[in-house]
Amino acid sequence: MAIDFSLNDKIALINGGSRGIGEAIAHEFARRGATVVISSRRQSSLDKVVDAIQEEGGKAVAIACHAGRSQQIEALFEKIRDEFGRLDILVNNAGTNPFFGPAHEIPEKAYDKTMEINLKGYFLMSQHAARMMLAQKSGSIINVASVTGLSASPNQVTYSMTKAAVISMTQGMAKELGPAGVRVNAIAPGLIETKLASGLLTEESLYKSIINATPLRRHGQPDEIAGAALYLASDASAFTTGHVMVCDGGMYT
Repeated sequence: MAIDFSLNDKIALINGGSRGIGEAIAHEFARRGATVVISSRRQSSLDKVVDAIQEEGGKAVAIACHAGRSQQIEALFEKIRDEFGRLDILVNNAGTNPFFGPAHEIPEKAYDKTMEINLKGYFLMSQHAARMMLAQKSGSIINVASVTGLSASPNQVTYSMTKAAVISMTQGMAKELGPAGVRVNAIAPGLIETKLASGLLTEESLYKSIINATPLRRHGQPDEIAGAALYLASDASAFTTGHVMVCDGGMYT
């Protein structure tokens, strides 16, 4: 039997889909036949991605939504129900890391923002998606975590905390939803060239230390995470749930 990486006729929601990893995943899913719904805070940024996907012949819709606001998330899922009547794939990707420094110095406001976007938003999105997918008895939830969730990084303790919690949430929901045919997995990227990681990419000594500890001796690109997401979204991974797929150039081997 041929391995099926097709996403034909699937409805996929990617939050944090206006740039970086989320944008790359949106493009790849659309190329594979999915109708892609992308969300982030700014409608104008989303519209540019939708235009680019449509120029390639793909199907995409943009719906602005703050990833940490429950009312906006509820409205987003209502629009998906009204327009499509189902949801086959959720990719939780929106993220923030507003503070880089010792944990004892992080301002409470920065702590709250990190928790709201990186953890609360993932959880609320997953709740809504799970309710739709349980009714369908099928679906795939993919959480973009981080290798810092597996091995905490100094000066990124709060960020690492959220990603560790996302991994735990992934494993717990996989056990709860699996009997109904709904799969939940996570991707743990290493250093990827995105706006979120720009500080690590531009600080020469820190960057060199990361690359020297990476067997492939380079950082990754968003498209290289999109391939992992495609596997987890498609029927090629039909027997995979509760898994954390590490994509880090071998740094944590």
